[in-house]
Amino acid sequence: MALPAPAPSRVFAELVPAQAPALLTPAQEGRGGPPAPSGREVHVSGSAELSAGPDRARVSVRLGSRKEAAGAARSSVTRRLEYIVQAARQRGVPVCIIFSDFGKMQNVCNLLIEKLGTSVTISPPHFYHTPEAVDTLRCQVCVAAVGNTRQKAQEVCRLFGQSLGKPLLIREEETREWGGHTESHLPNSPDLLTLQERIQNATAYASCRVFAVFEIKGKENRRNKLL
Repeated sequence: MALPAPAPSRVFAELVPAQAPALLTPAQEGRGGPPAPSGREVHVSGSAELSAGPDRARVSVRLGSRKEAAGAARSSVTRRLEYIVQAARQRGVPVCIIFSDFGKMQNVCNLLIEKLGTSVTISPPHFYHTPEAVDTLRCQVCVAAVGNTRQKAQEVCRLFGQSLGKPLLIREEETREWGGHTESHLPNSPDLLTLQERIQNATAYASCRVFAVFEIKGKENRRNKLL
């Protein structure tokens, strides 16, 4: 299942009128003009949308009571798998394993099934996001929105032959989050879903809209424009 195309940046721009410019001296003309008068600003709003796949997966391993299968397993699997077998048999409860590498998760599950056969039952993986991954997504989408906003403000200034200056105000106006699973989320996906479909269902999305005000420095230097 393909990921949805990211939403395009939405931009609103406003050039604040400036006061009448003063006459330039020859030295000022050579430097590309005087500093921007007070009040020369560009007001811009923009947005960005990002997605992030899950960074953790949890599987539950339950063993039956077939001693011959457990005995064969103890002679062929690694020490870590032996510990899983013994713990599951002694406690009679499922053993949960959390993975951050989904390729290794598949390899371990396949090895358990190969060595233990029908005596082992492995639940479908539950994919989810750690709090750190969610915070990273929030930060990334905000930074992307600010970057889109600055780029659009720069394009507006160039359209009028102006040069973009420093930011005077950056304000986050709206942030939305949807999709994704947490560790405590109760999985209810059908068992027939493929691994990629489960990852897609657990993908988290976030969007952010910001408003920014940038200084207008004056006419764009032709040398910088050529570079």
